[in-house]
Amino acid sequence: MPASSNANRKKFERRGRAAETAALILLTLKGYRLLARRFNSRLGEIDLIMRKGETTAFIEVKARSTMDAAVASVTPYQSKRIAAAASLWMARDAKAAQGFCRFDIVAVNAYLWPAHIPNAFSGV
Repeated sequence: MPASSNANRKKFERRGRAAETAALILLTLKGYRLLARRFNSRLGEIDLIMRKGETTAFIEVKARSTMDAAVASVTPYQSKRIAAAASLWMARDAKAAQGFCRFDIVAVNAYLWPAHIPNAFSGV
């Protein structure tokens, strides 16, 4: 792999982690409690899993130059993988399985300003 490609990958990785941190701060201020960060399963990855009251939110964080581009970057294929990983989480977490669950997006723009979009996709 060329050095410039590796450097770009590391840059995007750092930007993604910064976006996740910005999303986590926003959601914590809104009263959500972190259950898992970067939940990884054989079916997919979920950036943040958070709970507020009886609602468990499976959150995809997208950092793009604009909010619209961030929201548009969640593809149907990706939403299905997130939903599949969420089903594994719910099998392990009785409170999530008995409560309300939803799929949210936190769109983070170029200035690391997050916008929370609750119930952004169905995961089907």
